[in-house]
Amino acid sequence: MIQSQTALAAACLVLAACAPSAPAVGRFDEPAVDATGADIPAGADPDACYGRDVRPAVIETVTERMPVAAVRPQAATAYRVVRRERIVRERQDLWFRTPCPDAMTPDFVAALQRALAVRGHFDGPATGTADAATARAVRAFQRETGLDSSVLSIAAAKRLGLVAYDRAEALGQE
Repeated sequence: MIQSQTALAAACLVLAACAPSAPAVGRFDEPAVDATGADIPAGADPDACYGRDVRPAVIETVTERMPVAAVRPQAATAYRVVRRERIVRERQDLWFRTPCPDAMTPDFVAALQRALAVRGHFDGPATGTADAATARAVRAFQRETGLDSSVLSIAAAKRLGLVAYDRAEALGQE
């Protein structure tokens, strides 16, 4: 009896090991960086690449007790509960410049991984492959400055030392 239970448990473990693992799911599926210029903000440089972070609207539900007119003057005041929703912050589309896909070479990605590791956001080998761990590290680094996206922004790449500041930026004239 015990041998058959052991065999059954072993068979279950073998079958469980063959099952596909759950996919890694982020906050949203990040949009790909647009290098074609088809999906860019109005007035933007058509030769640059852009990413977008969509910040959802913040809505709060307000619950109030409203007095109901008394049926008799001496009766206790009755209340009804009124609930309404109020938009605290509107939905926002935040566009930001990104390195174009042709700049994301294995050497650039490896340098990105090393820069994120030095800052405590990436804990793996610098493989030069833009994998899920790299995307999580980019999101964690950028979240510190208010951009909740795993798509690397030019501003973050500059702070990491991967993209040079232009002269006006370096001198604070921009």
